[in-house]
Amino acid sequence: MNAETEQFIKRIKELSETSYTNSQYLFTDFLSEAEISDILSIAGNASDAISKGETIICSAYPSGITLYGGHAEATRRIARFGSIEAFAYEESFPIRIIHIEPRLAKFADTFTHRDFLGAILNLGIDRKVTGDILTDGTEAYLFCDEKIADFILDNLDKVKHTNVKCSLSDSVPSSMAPHMESFEYQVSSERIDGIVSQVTKLSRSKSLELFRTGKVFVNGRQMENPSFTPKSGDMISIRGYGKMRYAGVNRTTKKGKLNISVERFI
Repeated sequence: MNAETEQFIKRIKELSETSYTNSQYLFTDFLSEAEISDILSIAGNASDAISKGETIICSAYPSGITLYGGHAEATRRIARFGSIEAFAYEESFPIRIIHIEPRLAKFADTFTHRDFLGAILNLGIDRKVTGDILTDGTEAYLFCDEKIADFILDNLDKVKHTNVKCSLSDSVPSSMAPHMESFEYQVSSERIDGIVSQVTKLSRSKSLELFRTGKVFVNGRQMENPSFTPKSGDMISIRGYGKMRYAGVNRTTKKGKLNISVERFI
């Protein structure tokens, strides 16, 4: 564990202890996949609780901790310390949804996630106060901390060469929300290089090149070890091929092969 990770875990434990001692809800900024992975490493294997938005209560988090990013499949999430079980009341997450759309759709560019993120960061905003950005290429929904929402509404007026307008939204249309589809693959073992090879439809040797060039990530961290065995619930990202959740082994064939499930973001 490096010094930066140790410092992060120390801060998380301090927030939990303060929340419990003062019977007060406390919130972090939006956390990366790697930071969320660190939080889960303290709590044990609680990946299912994250996807369900459930509160994790353990010795490390006596008041409870909930990780939420504004929608069920959020990548970036805020940690809330405190729970209704501990405090007998509930405090909502300080998350706002901003709808970003062209003023004149007829003359608008086609956008990517990077285009919207770049325009937001160019306002001088810290990435830590912004969460996921959902886009279909023509418009976007941004999840952000409520303390920065008014600033974005007042100042974000252009993405690429297109003039845009921003407004608060209560929700994201179902057509924009990410969803997952389950796929089955047959592998000789649960080694991640075999899983990557099946998912990308690349030969074993070509899939190894993805590891050598730093394009494979597990729970937000670059994976350099092709023999690593992921756990059920681990998030695997492969640059150029998408993101998925490993769901584990379903069954073993008569020839000793493993049928595994992978839930891919569509």
